[in-house]
Amino acid sequence: MKYLLIFIFVFGAMFYFFYGFEKYEVPQNPVKADLIVVEKSSRRMSLYSQDNIIKTYKIALGKNPVGAKEREGDNKTPEGEYNIVAHNAKSAFHKSLRISYPNEKDLAQARQKGVKAGGDIMIHGLPNHIPDKIFLTYHNRVDWTAGCIAVNNREIEEIWNMVPDGTKIIIKP
Repeated sequence: MKYLLIFIFVFGAMFYFFYGFEKYEVPQNPVKADLIVVEKSSRRMSLYSQDNIIKTYKIALGKNPVGAKEREGDNKTPEGEYNIVAHNAKSAFHKSLRISYPNEKDLAQARQKGVKAGGDIMIHGLPNHIPDKIFLTYHNRVDWTAGCIAVNNREIEEIWNMVPDGTKIIIKP
């Protein structure tokens, strides 16, 4: 009986650790960001309000992170100045914020090369089918997206509430 109780406890703890659902605490009145700066080479994204950093996050990028996005399917994260244009609560990832890629410059460069510029570039959390607890600290050690900027689910909850549509985002090499 003693071993059965230990087994149930251990199994239950493992199940909770790997598959437990987590509630994310969101600040009631977060400071609103007016600028996002992504430094690809440092795998860092900082939110600013009135020229002051209010929060910095470690990020994962596209699977082919060096250089600017040139075409659809190249798995690169774009570089340049864009805006946050939409919040998506029904994303394939925990939540996502759409980046205004491609801009006119990106479209012109793609046309010149005879390729499609691509699109659907987001700041997002982890895929919905993967429990956050498994990748909470490891999601940003490997670049795994198709060109997006990824944070963990707790972080996208914060970002979601701090970044309004229209916020400028600068993505640096």
